[in-house]
Amino acid sequence: MSTVIRPAWDEEPSVAGKIGKALALLLTTLVVVFPIYIVVLTSISSPKAINDAGGLVIVPDGFSFQAYAEVLGGGVVVRALMVSIGITVVGTALSLAVTALAAYGLSRPGSLFHRPLLFLVLVTFLFGPGIIPSYMMVNSLGLMNSYASLILPTAISAFNLVVLRAFFMAIPIEVIESARIEGASDFHILRKIVLPLSKAALAVIGLFYAVAYWNAFFNALLYLDDSGKWPLQMVLRTYILQGQPMQTASGVMDASGLGLAAVPVTSVRMAVLVLAMVPVVLIYPFIQRHFIKGVIIGAVKG
Repeated sequence: MSTVIRPAWDEEPSVAGKIGKALALLLTTLVVVFPIYIVVLTSISSPKAINDAGGLVIVPDGFSFQAYAEVLGGGVVVRALMVSIGITVVGTALSLAVTALAAYGLSRPGSLFHRPLLFLVLVTFLFGPGIIPSYMMVNSLGLMNSYASLILPTAISAFNLVVLRAFFMAIPIEVIESARIEGASDFHILRKIVLPLSKAALAVIGLFYAVAYWNAFFNALLYLDDSGKWPLQMVLRTYILQGQPMQTASGVMDASGLGLAAVPVTSVRMAVLVLAMVPVVLIYPFIQRHFIKGVIIGAVKG
């Protein structure tokens, strides 16, 4: 009777292996969660707890939401938060629409200029435009100091386009051909058949675009001269990391925490960081069930 030899990864893990995996997972979780815990705890700690800790709070000792009242009561953070939300919503919707249209066109072998356009998309993986050409292009189009400069230059990602194209190509051709025989146009096929069958990929691509727009600050640094149009990430960079004076609900707060504001500057900074993290944390659970399926589309199978 022959013995079936299974690969090492199919074998039942030993007790030591299980313990090692558990410890590695626990350590990784602590490394990720502990900084977030400190940021959130410091943002809701009382001024006494922050002063006693000398900065960041690790052990709870009184709670206060004055930092969030200062941040959300008015000033530069509220304005920047609204700008970031608007850019993320509009940019994600536009990027998904453009990417879906381009991916569907490139997924049809008989489409016009199929191969040259696909080649141009793939070339962008190897050669980026660079900062100076991008700046000159935005300037020549008259987009400087406008919200369009934060959306249009990054409206489509070659990586997301290739992933979505691979998903569209995996849809059975018989479904599309049967709809075409019934007289459906390409746009009708895309809207009624392809997109509903691609919810997993669209959810993941939408998450990629939304996170990119939400976290982006470099385009604002290059193209926006008016600080009133800054997104939240530029506020983080300028007022939190560089320590420049920041306008809050109670007045101007400088790097030392002095001014008209009545809460420690460390607490205010941590509150802004929490506000920058919350949207992504809230969105991810709704598409988590689609994430694994969507992210592996287009992967090389061995």
